[in-house]
Amino acid sequence: MRYRSPSEIMIGGSGRMARAATKWLDGSIVATRGVGWARKPRLHALSEAVQGKYHYTIGPYSDPVLYVQPGDRIRIETRDAFEGAIRTERDKPTKRLRMPFVNPQNGPIMIEGAEPGDALAVHIESMLPRGENPRGTCCMIPHFGALTGTTLTATLNPPLPELTRKVHVDEKQVRWSERVTLPYNPHIGTLSTSPEIDSISTLTPDSHGGNMDLPDMGPGSITYLPVRAEGARLFIGDAHACQGDGEVCGTAVEYASTTTIRVDVIKGWTLDWPRLEREDFIMTIGSARPLEDAARIAYRELVLWMEAEYGFDRWDAYMMLSQCGRVRLGNFVDPKYTVGAGILKKYLAPA
Repeated sequence: MRYRSPSEIMIGGSGRMARAATKWLDGSIVATRGVGWARKPRLHALSEAVQGKYHYTIGPYSDPVLYVQPGDRIRIETRDAFEGAIRTERDKPTKRLRMPFVNPQNGPIMIEGAEPGDALAVHIESMLPRGENPRGTCCMIPHFGALTGTTLTATLNPPLPELTRKVHVDEKQVRWSERVTLPYNPHIGTLSTSPEIDSISTLTPDSHGGNMDLPDMGPGSITYLPVRAEGARLFIGDAHACQGDGEVCGTAVEYASTTTIRVDVIKGWTLDWPRLEREDFIMTIGSARPLEDAARIAYRELVLWMEAEYGFDRWDAYMMLSQCGRVRLGNFVDPKYTVGAGILKKYLAPA
């Protein structure tokens, strides 16, 4: 299904178009189990001015910027991964950035009634480029990326060239070059609730979510995150206008966005790792090093989900996924790598 942007939905026949685009949500997990989905949502605005200080760690110690009810919508102004510091193609990341102060996050957003042992549902409704002449940024940063030596994969080889590419972005396309135009296929790179006690770099994915860089986590998706702190403490940022599997050079087309989400709470649904739902499939998400351990986590969680909630025998689900499971590579450039393991919903339907 092609997700329609808000501008398309607002053109004549908007009610019918909007209903057609979101009809599947009526039968989604959040619609059937969320405590606030049936209520009329209130819309909140989390602008740059309201956010004030953006965050480079995810944890229980930062001051909340917004309080919302389950079922509410939030329109959020995210900054790009470089917080706007890289303005031209002449700018070198090593001159403009100070690690680890990258990947700024909005939040924390407190959701009333969310408590440890619950799950937080985040439905991404839309993502729009922000600014009068929106441009995205892609960089090659020394000792960062999949095909270079890094601080975690140490080599004696010199770093790859330091390069910056500025890219025009609009609601339809990403103009990479005169030769290549890519589709505008946005997603949120970093989405997470707070760990119980740790404060974790926004560059690192783990069981709380974090910098997963999973291309499926865009408009039309619902991400389910474990709640481990009162109010869930939601963080969100790192919008990508497009990204291939793996984010191989270390950065996507990073851009400032206006992202609208709707949040809800599923009581007593205790998750060990993030999960994702779209119209036609479900997915479990694992993050680890080495890459194969991330895949193992994701597939294990999917087998256990199929057993617990879809009536499958554990070993039948395991063997079946060997035939029809799908793997999506998030990033394999960050301190931990991310893999999503999924299955089409049509295979989950009862006989």
